[in-house]
Formats: sequence, structure tokens, C-alpha cells
Amino acid sequence: MTAIGIVIVASAYLLGSIPSGYILGNWAGVDVRKAGSGNVGATNVARVAGKLHGVLTLVADAAKGFIPVIMASRLDLSSTVVTCAAVAAFVGHLYPLFLRFQGGKGVATALGALLAMAPLAALVLIGVFALVALSSRIVSLSSMVAAAAAPITLWFFSYSPISIAMSAFLAAMIILRHRDNIRRLLAGTEPRFGFASFQ
Repeated sequence: MTAIGIVIVASAYLLGSIPSGYILGNWAGVDVRKAGSGNVGATNVARVAGKLHGVLTLVADAAKGFIPVIMASRLDLSSTVVTCAAVAAFVGHLYPLFLRFQGGKGVATALGALLAMAPLAALVLIGVFALVALSSRIVSLSSMVAAAAAPITLWFFSYSPISIAMSAFLAAMIILRHRDNIRRLLAGTEPRFGFASFQ
């Protein structure tokens, strides 16, 4: 990997480490790590800090995955560097340097990376997420189904093997990070995300 490639990947990790939800929660006067589910992702931020802060967290977290991939692509770096940048941003969100490596579940950051790398597949996955969310009103289930569908979707649209492998890694990590949600789903206690949750 070239020097510029190393800089891009390292920068991607640092960008991914920026705790968007924690910062926006603080602006609303809430430590999101001590409220709701304790997660710094958009869903919990929306629940405990308000809909606007949740939407802003979603956009910011997605941008953390989108920006480094776009930068690596515009610099005409290799597909390996582009993929490593995507993974670095994602890992930065999961294990952020600025929050003692205690981060979120990576769904929005993975989406941002996929929007930059595989936009057609990402749009399909957004549709999968929306379909499950509308029918179940359970964000965690929607996230896991969309994540699991990612490698299949990229394969269907004939994206490169390295992109498919990356999406499989992201999916596995997202599902792993949802292990508490899986337990609640099996127990029938996972909260549904209705309009009342945004009040």
C-alpha cells in the first residue's frame, strides 16, 4: 500500500471514531451512553434526545463511511485501498479512539460506505430495511436483515469479490453487535420503534 493509501485508511479510522451520536446527545443535554439502550447510534439518540438529533446522527454516521471511500475513489487508489478505507471507517465507529473503543453498531457507517462503493446495491438494501421496518417496527431486526442481505445483493449485481467479502465482514460484525437485541427478539421484549419513540 502506498503512503497516500496508508494516510487515507488511517484518516478513515479517525473519521469513523468521531462519536456523532454522543456529541449530538450532549448538545441536547443527554449522555446517550447512560440513557435508553446506552448505544451511541441514531436509534437510541432519537429515543432519548429527539427525532432531529437522531436524524442528524444518522446522516453524520453515514457520512463517516461515505467520505473516505469517495476520497479514495477520487484519488484513483486501488480497490484494496478503497475497501480498507471503508472497513477502517466502520471499525472506527465500532471501536472509536475518542470513546475508549466503546462505539455503536455500525449500520449507518456501513450504509455510507456502501452508498459510495456500491450505490445500486445500497439502494436495494435501503429498500429491504424499509420493508422490514414498516412490517415489524423493529429497527434492530431491519438492520440485521439488511446486513445479512448485503453480500447476496452485491453478488447479484456482480460487484467485485473484494467488495462482496467486505460486505460479508460488515454484516457479520453488525449482527454480532446486535447480540443483545437478538436475545430480546427471542424473548419477545425488543422494543418497537413507533412514532411515539420520537417524542
